[in-house]
Amino acid sequence: MLTDLTLRLGVALAPPPEGAPDSGGATMVMVLFYLGLFFVFYFLLIRPQTKRSRELADMQGGLQKGDSVVTSGGLYGSVYKVKDDIVVLQIAENVRVKVQKSAITARLKEADIHKLDE
Repeated sequence: MLTDLTLRLGVALAPPPEGAPDSGGATMVMVLFYLGLFFVFYFLLIRPQTKRSRELADMQGGLQKGDSVVTSGGLYGSVYKVKDDIVVLQIAENVRVKVQKSAITARLKEADIHKLDE
């Protein structure tokens, strides 16, 4: 796709052959179209995804003992211990499991914890 885009842009910016009518602003319109397309993709797709990734990494880095969390596998538990990239979760009384820190997808708020107990 990038090769095709580069070729099209190169053809659009090339001077017209001798005797051909000058397209004038068509080249500029095409360049502006591709720039606009890039900005749309950047602001609608790329930027929000990087923001979500950064927020998730910050949340995972700030885990502390006692935090209630959810893993990507759907386990609910509270953080018992944090070591490097491993988190020990207590999922029931005297039941602890080790998970990768990257498997933690959300930190639960107090309101969410009370809903689970009902």
